[in-house]
Amino acid sequence: MDYRNDAKLFKALSDENRLQILAQLNAEEKCACVLLEKLAISQPTLSHHMRVLVDARLVECRREGKWMYYSLRRGAKEELSGIIEAYMACP
Repeated sequence: MDYRNDAKLFKALSDENRLQILAQLNAEEKCACVLLEKLAISQPTLSHHMRVLVDARLVECRREGKWMYYSLRRGAKEELSGIIEAYMACP
């Protein structure tokens, strides 16, 4: 187990706004402007949350012109599920 990276992942999941962001990205890629419309946060706060999610390898981003687009990283759900199962299986 990689406790340091796992802690980073769990920290990313420990915020209500980040959970809302992940739920929105579950269906499809979204522009930062669309995410801001759904959340009651400022653009700098969204940037902070997105950096945490990207650093935790849950979300990917790409730039198109002046806009940033975010999506769930392929395989992130399965990885997260495996990590949780591994901890729950520990004696």
